[in-house]
Amino acid sequence: MGIELNWFLPNHGDGRHLIDGAGTSAQPDAQRRGQREPDIDYLVQVAQAAEYAGLHAVLIPTGAQCEDGWLVASALAQETERLRFLVAFRPGLELPAYAAQKAAALQTFSGNRLLLNVVTGGNTAEQQAYGDFLDHDARYARTDEFLHTVQQLWRGPRQNHSGTHYRVENGGLIAPLAVRPPIYFGGASAAAEAVAARHSDVYLLWGETPAMIAERVARVQRLAEAAGRTLRFGLRLHVIARATEAEAWAQADHLLQAVPRATIEQSRAQLARAQSVGQQRMLSLYDGRPIHHVRDLEVAPNLWAGVGLVRGGAGTALVGSYAQVAERITQYHEELGIDAFIFSGYPNLEETLRFGERVAPLLRQTVAQAA
Repeated sequence: MGIELNWFLPNHGDGRHLIDGAGTSAQPDAQRRGQREPDIDYLVQVAQAAEYAGLHAVLIPTGAQCEDGWLVASALAQETERLRFLVAFRPGLELPAYAAQKAAALQTFSGNRLLLNVVTGGNTAEQQAYGDFLDHDARYARTDEFLHTVQQLWRGPRQNHSGTHYRVENGGLIAPLAVRPPIYFGGASAAAEAVAARHSDVYLLWGETPAMIAERVARVQRLAEAAGRTLRFGLRLHVIARATEAEAWAQADHLLQAVPRATIEQSRAQLARAQSVGQQRMLSLYDGRPIHHVRDLEVAPNLWAGVGLVRGGAGTALVGSYAQVAERITQYHEELGIDAFIFSGYPNLEETLRFGERVAPLLRQTVAQAA
């Protein structure tokens, strides 16, 4: 199978520094919209750049600081022709029947360009701010039932379901959904892996070391096989690629030096309180390391944990020359079985074009030669 290359859509703001945008965890609220506001004109530019670069899809994240992913995707679908939209959403914040209907409408109006990123939620405070007070494992149990119900409702009319969290009587779409949106699913806990094995098409991981990824891929593969299913695997990473390795590390150092040490310490303390198992695994990559030089945070060849100092969620970046970055991506693909990648950069607009023009052609050449 070929390599699926996707990009990130900054619907919470964007900029040239790690502390720009709402993805950072330690910025005052007034500064969280980044140097570039997430207005529709800017988001259209990023989406069109991704399409121009020949990328498969853009991930539209979900969160308290993000513009609504469903609405953003519907707007961008009118401004693009081929690009797909990986819409992140949170089960439990809406009923399965409503989500099924909404996803079916966006799938139809976009010409079957919808992909779904299921985010169960690992930040208890944010979930409670939305009005959701279930604990971690209970949220995943609800997600399990939610996904079962949504996919049942896509089959057409006269569907019934009675479970722990949801009940549907004579529901379902007017007609069966012709093309079901693929489900991308993340989560590092045992509860998350079990749900992913039963429902996901692509199991997403954050950019951990190759050894950490290999262990998780093998475990989820076993769970999927036990459920009679086969999954694909995806990886979420930032990327800092330049003409030479020295230039790339200089850019990483520029990003690191722009972050005040007080902000790093504040962010570390906040992220350490996260309930997310995946977040704790990100923290473990650099926790306790003395940071005197940018490469002190290189946790595997060309894998830099510096982004995670101030950003929740995916906290690692591939740093190197265009050829080195392409080589690492190829290794993740060939040696670890990763075939879907979601990248981002600072800022996303310029880095989308850089990646599409400099790195993606090297990857496509490698895949063609292997084929």
